[in-house]
Amino acid sequence: MTISLFSGQGSQYTGMGKDFAEVPELRSIIDTGSEILERDLMAVLTEIPQEELSLTINAQPAIMTVSLMALEAAKQKGFTFDGVAGHSLGEYAAMQASGMITLEDAFRLIKARAEAMDEAARTNKGTMAAVMKVAPETVEEVCTKAVNYVAAVNYNSPVQTVIAGTVEGVEEVSEIFKEMKARVVPLSVAGAFHSKLMQTAADKFYETAKTITFKAPEVKYYSNVTGGELTDFTDMPALLAKHIVSPVRFTSELAAMQNDGADRFVEFGAGKTLTGLVKKTLKDVTAFNIENMDGLSNL
Repeated sequence: MTISLFSGQGSQYTGMGKDFAEVPELRSIIDTGSEILERDLMAVLTEIPQEELSLTINAQPAIMTVSLMALEAAKQKGFTFDGVAGHSLGEYAAMQASGMITLEDAFRLIKARAEAMDEAARTNKGTMAAVMKVAPETVEEVCTKAVNYVAAVNYNSPVQTVIAGTVEGVEEVSEIFKEMKARVVPLSVAGAFHSKLMQTAADKFYETAKTITFKAPEVKYYSNVTGGELTDFTDMPALLAKHIVSPVRFTSELAAMQNDGADRFVEFGAGKTLTGLVKKTLKDVTAFNIENMDGLSNL
């Protein structure tokens, strides 16, 4: 059983997807995005400096674009898959790949999401950090006892949990984790994503999501919010709004996929983050990434 995985924010780099864009059938994805975003998406991918690309309003549509081009390139070589999953914004590429939404609606959703989250990040200052070599339960316990707001928000592997909250909250618990001999890595992000500091973004995004038509997926769809296969698609706008302020339960998703028979994981998009998490979390599976034309040789 093959699962297509789609990377999230933080994987971006200037020039990503450039070789895909040289293929006319793939370039059409960029053209569609540019029309809906009302911006030159090709310039975002290949011309702006890394610091500017890392801004939420740029990173989210750019990463989704590269993921979808990579998948389309693989499909042209005969690649098929049985299920999809994304990490955070990767869920939007996953929805499009599964047939749940059209390409145009994927860009409409990611435009609204990126703009709402960017605005919330500017209004409610926050940050994030990855905590390594500490059990998720311990991370939760430390965050719960903090004086300032901070929470566990990304369950990436049994030994990697991302925290988010106020700057003061993240700094407070980071000192405690360092005393526990944990490795704490501050993330280069604009806000406290997947935490309650994003509630205004969730509320604003919901209004756009209600205008989108969602269909039942054609393959298995695994959700960050539930940590397993999603089977109820009756209110996707509410679920996607909740997703913005809810933890990413990626470790649980991986376990659910393996229990369903998944043994081959292919990550589409910039970087190898999800491929690495699969290898650290699951045994007896194959995992590789496709972020450029050369990566297609792994198929």
